[in-house]
Amino acid sequence: MMAVETQAQYTTSYMMNEEHQYMTPEDEWDRDLLLDPAWEKQQRKTFTAWCNSHLRKAGTQIENIEDDFRNGLKLMLLLEVISGERLPKPDKGKMRFHKIANVNKALDFICSKGVKLVSIGAEEIVDGNTKMTLGMIWTIILRFAIQDISVEETSAKEGLLLWCQRKTAPYRNVNVQNFHISWKDGLALCALIHRHRPDLIDYSKLKKDDPIGNLNTAFEVAEKYLDIPKMLDAEDIVNTPKPDEKAIMTYVSCFYHAFAGAEQAETAANRICKVLAVNQENEKLMEEYEKLASELLEWIRKTIPWLENRTAEHHMRAMQQKLEDFRDYRRVHKPPRVQEKCQLEINFNTLQTKLRLSNRPAFMPSEGKMVSVITERGRERDGEGTGRGEVERWRELDGEIEREREKGRTTASEELLSMKDYESASLMEIRALMRKHEAFESDLAAHQDRVEQIAAIAQELNELDYHDASSVNTRCQGICDQWDNLGTLTQKRRDSLERVEKLWETIDQLYLEFAKRAAPFNNWMDGAMEDLQDMFIVHSTEEIHSLITAHDQFKATLPEADKERMATMGIQSEIVKIAQTYGIKLSGVNPYTNLSPQDITNKWETVKHLVPLRDQMLQEEVARQQANERLRRQFAAQANIIGPWIQTKMEEIGHVSVDIAGSLEEQMNSLKQYEQNIINYKCNIDKLEGDHQLSQESLIFDNKHTNYTMEHIRVGWEQLLTTIARTINEVENQILTRDAKGISQEQLNEFRASFNHFDRKRNGMMDPDDFRACLISMGYDLGEVEFARIMTLVDSNNTGVVTFQAFIDFMTRETAETDTADQVMASFKILASDKSYITVDELRRELPPEQAEYCISRMTRYIGADGPAGALDYISFSSALYGESDL
Repeated sequence: MMAVETQAQYTTSYMMNEEHQYMTPEDEWDRDLLLDPAWEKQQRKTFTAWCNSHLRKAGTQIENIEDDFRNGLKLMLLLEVISGERLPKPDKGKMRFHKIANVNKALDFICSKGVKLVSIGAEEIVDGNTKMTLGMIWTIILRFAIQDISVEETSAKEGLLLWCQRKTAPYRNVNVQNFHISWKDGLALCALIHRHRPDLIDYSKLKKDDPIGNLNTAFEVAEKYLDIPKMLDAEDIVNTPKPDEKAIMTYVSCFYHAFAGAEQAETAANRICKVLAVNQENEKLMEEYEKLASELLEWIRKTIPWLENRTAEHHMRAMQQKLEDFRDYRRVHKPPRVQEKCQLEINFNTLQTKLRLSNRPAFMPSEGKMVSVITERGRERDGEGTGRGEVERWRELDGEIEREREKGRTTASEELLSMKDYESASLMEIRALMRKHEAFESDLAAHQDRVEQIAAIAQELNELDYHDASSVNTRCQGICDQWDNLGTLTQKRRDSLERVEKLWETIDQLYLEFAKRAAPFNNWMDGAMEDLQDMFIVHSTEEIHSLITAHDQFKATLPEADKERMATMGIQSEIVKIAQTYGIKLSGVNPYTNLSPQDITNKWETVKHLVPLRDQMLQEEVARQQANERLRRQFAAQANIIGPWIQTKMEEIGHVSVDIAGSLEEQMNSLKQYEQNIINYKCNIDKLEGDHQLSQESLIFDNKHTNYTMEHIRVGWEQLLTTIARTINEVENQILTRDAKGISQEQLNEFRASFNHFDRKRNGMMDPDDFRACLISMGYDLGEVEFARIMTLVDSNNTGVVTFQAFIDFMTRETAETDTADQVMASFKILASDKSYITVDELRRELPPEQAEYCISRMTRYIGADGPAGALDYISFSSALYGESDL
């Protein structure tokens, strides 16, 4: 930039001091001053060649510049060719006044273009005045070849000189400061050609000490390949201390016009290629989004029915397998899909940012493929929690079934109640039957609660959809019917016994006493055996210790029970003794009870045998619960570290993108390092998964030592990875915005500082009031209508908040320029040579192959009457690129 400013300053000074005589009014010239012979020779040759380069388009030329323009005919023809306009019809006569009239028509035309021709008259041209003729031609060259040259608001000679300086600046041994001695060695001309057509000259082989060779190389190449005629002689330039600058300017201007069209076409082609590249990249991102979204939706479609299958299993093993399948799904199958969904969201945000930066309409995925829709469809219920509940339910169910089977047993007493034994019994037997019946009623009342409990268990089994419910219902109904029948038969037998009771007075008190003591004791032993064999389900060491305490209390009652047993057996011994003493023949059957002394003895032995077995079972359960407790503590120790760690990292991420100083690239590097540190922590999650698996295999479903479950940790970890990825993507989009829009780092820092100041909740978002205050602080004068319009831009989903990315997008749109459809149309128009259509050949000639074929495949046919067959409509294509029409 400093070099360009220095060159511009030098050029301005030079124009003001040395080179201004041809730009001043012609009356300041000395009409009688003769040109330097060397300069005159150079001007004559250069101006002649310049005129012929235009006259040949009309099929003619001149040989002698001061003679061939004397009649004014070729002078008028030259002006028509270079201006593209028709001059008045020339006079046909050959008299002097005819010639003067024609020359005057030419001079009048020059004056009509705003050129003052002071001191140049038609008579001098007709008379062949060399100086006046060359001055006239130079005036024409200035007006039609040099005057329109403009570089950075300079004009004429300044613009041409600045153009030469810029084009030759990178070349060694070239320092263009003027239009005379700077061109003597020929390197400047060769540099101009090489800059635009490097294929024509090998600049590295040129030598500064070979000026004639350099000049001739430039002349020959320009004439052969650039259609610029040779206007100068190398020897004249080299041998002249100061070459004629008008001749040099004339020749150099031909290079400017030759290359200007090519540069314009190249610029237009580059703009189109850039726009098409952006469009192709965006289309590729759209296709990738649609493909990934379709795959995720298909996976969700296949997976959700399986996850939502809550069909009750009828077996414990089937329910445990179902729970194991769900754990495999959460550990193995779901994590990759979570990553794919995170990547889908990142791709969507990046695509939308690129579309906004390139002034394209926002991308709308196919129906049902929005990120929010995919998230909603993929939401699942806690299948693992449901499965655990089902497993516990079935464990309890199996226990209930076992107890129901024990409690559902009853003796069939209908036969006893239906017997007519009292009809043939003796008095003793009648009384015995009566007392036996009383004992039976007592026993029957003791079993009433058990029958009611059986009915309740059957009802619960029905409600739990027990797999063998029909059999249970049948048995329950049989027991209830039997119980009702027992009640009926009992009442009927009592009536019969009471009817004959007065006829019998003798009763065997000892049998009755034995029966009364044996029955409760027998019931106690039945209950004890049931308790000793009862299945227990515990979930903690406290519960198993409670069972052990209850068992120890039961064992403490055994001595008293043994005393009761011996007292009952003592009654039987007294009966035997009385029978032996009085010679009474015993039948061996107690008429008041079905329990025999042997029955009491056998059951007592069974109780004593079951006690140590119960001790062993309880101790084994103690060991299992202690192992489970170790697993709980092991899991909790890790979970209580990992859970807060994840929460802390989530909070840090919320501040890290705001608090990190430096450039966006430095922020990106810091965030990626932060992300790597998080990824490195994954081994701790895996270890916790292993402990969780051990807990599940041990049927541990609760843990009082921590509030964190494995599902909490999984969800938190997935959210952490998604959040850091989304934060990195936001910085990437900011870099993309900065580079695409030309936004400086200082501007981005200013935007961030303003946003952070008004982000009062420090959550990365501003509410509408804070956003409005932020805009006002940055110099925006907002009315209600204008602010409402801006809010629709930054909060298109009506969330009620403005994110930092939306704020950056708005500020970059306000401060940076973007390509527009009109600019792209203008570029295509240049390639099409100002036509309203473009041909396939023009596209393939001006654009790279890939970009050309892209345009050809998407442009519609041109329907105008002025277009040839196969012409393409670039106007509708350009509009479609920016969403202003449909292709």
